[in-house]
Amino acid sequence: MQQGPAADATEQLVAELAARLTERGQRLVTAESCTGGWVAKVCTDRPGSSAWFLGGVVVYDNELKARLLGVAPATLASDGAVSEAVVTQMAIGALHRLGGELSVAVSGIAGPDGGTAEKPVGTVWFAWAVRAGPDIEVRAKQERLPGGRDAVRRLAVQRALEGLLGA
Repeated sequence: MQQGPAADATEQLVAELAARLTERGQRLVTAESCTGGWVAKVCTDRPGSSAWFLGGVVVYDNELKARLLGVAPATLASDGAVSEAVVTQMAIGALHRLGGELSVAVSGIAGPDGGTAEKPVGTVWFAWAVRAGPDIEVRAKQERLPGGRDAVRRLAVQRALEGLLGA
């Protein structure tokens, strides 16, 4: 179980998110790769989360990204799973296929292996999508997060939540 300042910061972010979504009558869905469902976990750790959190998918494999979220195989082939184009399609696909008004998608290289000169370990892409009537507005951001696998994943969860608060 997560303890200490990082846990306190994450809990505070979730508390703020819960209050905002409840006030707006919005519901959240997640599409996670490198975080392995951790964003969904911290959301559902909060009592009463069923009022604002619908659920999510963990799509580590590219075939599942395509099948469950509608990510274009051509985009995966040309840009790679850790890219703006893919997380954008993941965030949009989550809203289309899971419902809700707000989504977050995360895809990255947590390590210790898998990094390249172009996409080193710690490279994480985030996308946040908001349903605005018939339209969906999406914002994406790349970060290079420091530390080992656990630190990268922990920071990615916090950044995902911070981005949701900015949506």
